[in-house]
Amino acid sequence: MGTTVGTRLTAIICGRWSAWLVLLTMAAFSALVIGFAGDPRTGNDPTGALPDTAESVQVAELRRQLPGGQVNPALVVYSRDGQPLTAADDAAITADRAAFARDAVGDVSPPVYAPDRTAALVAVPLPAEIDPVALGDIVDRLRAQARADLPAGATAEITGGAGFTADVAAAFDGANFTLLAATVAVVAALLLVTYRSPWLWLVPLAVVGTADVVSNGLIAIVSRAIDLRIDASTTGIVDVLVFGAGTNYALLLIARYREELRRVPDRRQALRRALSSAGPAITASALTVVLSLLTLLAAVLANDRAIGVAGAVGITTAMVYGLVVLPAALSVCGRGLFWPFIPRPGQPDPTRTGLWARAGNLVSRRPRTVLAGSLLLLAVLATGLLDARIGLSKTEQFRVSAESIDGLATLSRSFPSGTADPVIVVADAARTPAVLAAVESVDGVASARPAGGDDDLAVVEVVLQAEPDSTESYQAITDLRAALDAVPDANALVGGSVATNLDTREAALRDLRVVVPLVLVVVLAVLIVLLRSIVAPLILVGTVVATFFAALGAATTLFTQVLGYPALDTSVPLLSFLFLVALGVDYNIFLTTRAREEAPVEGTRQGMRTALAVTGGVITSAGILLAAVFAVLGVLPLVTLTEIGIIVGFGVLLDTLLVRTLLVPAIAMVLGRRFWWPSALARRPDPEPATAGGGADPDPASASVGAGPAPAAASVSADPMPGRRADTGG
Repeated sequence: MGTTVGTRLTAIICGRWSAWLVLLTMAAFSALVIGFAGDPRTGNDPTGALPDTAESVQVAELRRQLPGGQVNPALVVYSRDGQPLTAADDAAITADRAAFARDAVGDVSPPVYAPDRTAALVAVPLPAEIDPVALGDIVDRLRAQARADLPAGATAEITGGAGFTADVAAAFDGANFTLLAATVAVVAALLLVTYRSPWLWLVPLAVVGTADVVSNGLIAIVSRAIDLRIDASTTGIVDVLVFGAGTNYALLLIARYREELRRVPDRRQALRRALSSAGPAITASALTVVLSLLTLLAAVLANDRAIGVAGAVGITTAMVYGLVVLPAALSVCGRGLFWPFIPRPGQPDPTRTGLWARAGNLVSRRPRTVLAGSLLLLAVLATGLLDARIGLSKTEQFRVSAESIDGLATLSRSFPSGTADPVIVVADAARTPAVLAAVESVDGVASARPAGGDDDLAVVEVVLQAEPDSTESYQAITDLRAALDAVPDANALVGGSVATNLDTREAALRDLRVVVPLVLVVVLAVLIVLLRSIVAPLILVGTVVATFFAALGAATTLFTQVLGYPALDTSVPLLSFLFLVALGVDYNIFLTTRAREEAPVEGTRQGMRTALAVTGGVITSAGILLAAVFAVLGVLPLVTLTEIGIIVGFGVLLDTLLVRTLLVPAIAMVLGRRFWWPSALARRPDPEPATAGGGADPDPASASVGAGPAPAAASVSADPMPGRRADTGG
């Protein structure tokens, strides 16, 4: 029944007139989504990604209930290049403080001077619940005011929570357009090189580009329906996923279509066969990625869940457009679409004797040597993890200059480093003296003072000696929580930005421990169903995991030794693992499904060689394209996205050029038909391939890839849609 439905759908998508109806229907659907999608739901709560049980979230919620608790301060730092501030500077600061009141939601603090008067600090309370763009406009006004009448030689910089938020928003201003433009340019260039045709590349690019726009619209609709917060980095990641995966699906389908055009005169029959053959592999590949992304629903961090849902919507859209819109578009175009290299019936298939056929011959001659060498290389690359560190401070997260970072550095030279980002303690008001005593007893605390509250709750501001988000500051937070837990009846909670970031790091590590096994189970289950085997899926999953560790180790060495990044961001290991395993296993799916298709006739060893020969070119093109697309994440201003782009990009290349080309074929050739255990293929003896002299080749693995057996050709040429008139035109 399923086969009949699939055959009918294939006939509709590839039909002479029905293909036009498919295109018109999908165009109308796309227009409706784009026209009515609106904007996605966004958020600006620093603790919004954390679960309600996190201590920093509870502090933020309690502060919102207190007078003056719903503010996000902008800290204005005045300095004179290490020299004491002058009387003229003091007058300018006083004037600025009065002007700042126009945008403040409370009293602007009096200026606080460093003991040596090398810096002064003014805190301007701004609304906490405000759109980042609107907050950026306010911060811009404050910066313009602070610099307007500043005496010569003096500087004014805005930092603090509001300053960082505004700088992040400004850094992404136009960045996603730049990312999209760079992605389109990379995809267009690689498609042009791959197809060597002046217009063939336009078809997949148009289809994938439309899928990306539609997926953004669908994500906006979903975000409002389920209260999903979508930020600029999530949008950028989804764009890369859709373009990368969607173009890979297009490459696989068009490569199979071109292969069939060399076998049959009817181009629509060739397209039906290509879709029937490549469709299940594309569907399995997309399903693997979608289910892997949805494992992020088990994460406690809301931004991880947002990436999971948004990415799943994007990949599903890319799959639908790749399996419906692309073949319909190919159907209405003639063979001339491939000009000047138009495939014709009877032409030799260059993949059977090309570079990847020779690679298969190399592996088949010495599979154990290739296996050992590949594993050794992966192990050497993974040694870079020995020096890995996780966690970036605020000052380490930007790849571009930001005034908030410069202001924090200025502040740290004259005040304790934690002045810009004090820790907030909320406790029972009756126990305030005991709370203050406990706080001041903790190593790393520079000062502590009451900072408001009501009859029931007291708020204590704690300034740490360490730089915010450093290892020392996180240790101080941990020690503070331990000391306050020991104060009877205080019910003290520790929050603030540093505590929030510590809670985020711990939540990210928890998500890594939970989601990674789920991803492996999902990928393994899909492969078992697809290949009807247990051994092959276990091997494929193991090779992809080995690729991840090798890519992470090599990238860590690059980050620390070349690019000067001090650490991996907390979200990088999980997202890199997810993308690399889910996307990297695609190429193994493309390879092994073709090997399984060939194995009943050619045997496991020869079938793997044939699969490597005929899929090598398209998989390599797809891998290079996907790696290049992820590398484009480097145009965005955050170190986190650059790290993800480099790790996934390098890992995809490693998987494409080493694992899929050498390691997996070598394992399959060593194991032989046991590779497919416990399916029927594992019990079927490999056939003896015919040699040119009519005798049997004593080494089944050494049979020429170019001499495919007649039964295989016959099986491929069977028309899945008999009775249709052959169309040799166009």
